Amino acid sequence: MKNATIRNWFTVHTWTSLICTAFLLMLCITGLPLIFYEEIEHLSGHEAELPALQGKSPVLSKDFVLQQAMNQKPGKVVKYVFWDEKEHPHQMFVTLADSAEAPIEADHYLTMDERTGKVLDTPPNEMDFMLVMYYLHVEMLTGIPGKLFLGLMGLLFIVAMVSGVVLYGPIMKRFDFGMIRTEKSLRLKWLDLHNMLGIVTLAWAFVVGLTGVINTLADPAIDLWRAGQLSQMVADYKDKLAFNGSFSSLQAALERAKEAAPGMEVSFVAYPGTLYSSKHHYGVFMKGTSPLMSRIIKPALIDAQTGQLTDIKDLPWYLNLIFLSQPFHFGDYGGLPLKIIWAVFDIATILVLISGLYLWLARRKARAAQLARLTSIPESLTLTTAVENDK
Repeated sequence: MKNATIRNWFTVHTWTSLICTAFLLMLCITGLPLIFYEEIEHLSGHEAELPALQGKSPVLSKDFVLQQAMNQKPGKVVKYVFWDEKEHPHQMFVTLADSAEAPIEADHYLTMDERTGKVLDTPPNEMDFMLVMYYLHVEMLTGIPGKLFLGLMGLLFIVAMVSGVVLYGPIMKRFDFGMIRTEKSLRLKWLDLHNMLGIVTLAWAFVVGLTGVINTLADPAIDLWRAGQLSQMVADYKDKLAFNGSFSSLQAALERAKEAAPGMEVSFVAYPGTLYSSKHHYGVFMKGTSPLMSRIIKPALIDAQTGQLTDIKDLPWYLNLIFLSQPFHFGDYGGLPLKIIWAVFDIATILVLISGLYLWLARRKARAAQLARLTSIPESLTLTTAVENDK
């Protein structure tokens, strides 16, 4: 590779890395506790615990359990109902608010025991440590602009990795893999460490960086889905007034959705007027049962007045791509062993970023020292050297 080409790639690698380093450090640091989100929630005691029951657990109607939740907050309406049978069996998570369009800050959350219809927990709608870490990680607490900005930083990170690989090839033709020159200067030790950790974590960092960029597009993708596929699914209701009557049975809506999507289970229900539904329908979102296929979502629309299934379709490819990228980003599809591997690579990437920043600062310092030496040469010596050169 020609020297000019190497210099160009070095410039690309240096500046793409420098621009995104601070933000990547923030993402790596905030992402570390998020890898163990469920484990931390369990150890902190924030999870609701099911009381032991004697004998066989009773089977209660979803409508009864939901009504018990609504009785806790009179005057509120239902926005969403969630289930997670794998991690939280026999529990129903209910979101209530003053209206379906109320902002998330005004939501009220209840965790219900589906066996007894009793309230297990009423978690406060406030930013605890894990939520602060989450929102810092996904949007820097600035909403959609923050997400899109982090997506741009992720693209720069990918360019930095590609340029780093281009530079790594010629260097390692002259040295052994994983070599760290301990007998040389401190800067060379850090350079070798940077190169070694960078190439070891390359595949992981590329996957996490790429899926992170994809995840930042979730909000625009949902808006596109609402304007496109969802609008088509509810086209027959376009000229109807928003439904304000009594809702049909939630239990019946779930059963109809399961009949329409055999082999899938209910993930959550969006009530009429919310972001994931129309003004006339239950949006019953089904998911697969395997760890990876649980990210494949299929929405079924149930008329909230008649209880009839009006449409069910697979989500468009771009939303499925986003949902599939999420477990790869956080490493939460293979249990605790995979999470530990993700954490090890996360820490190694932090070292790569810190070492890269150190190398840039050390290089600037070395150049400044060299410039100082050159400017300190006596003028007479400079003139003598110039005369000798002329001869």
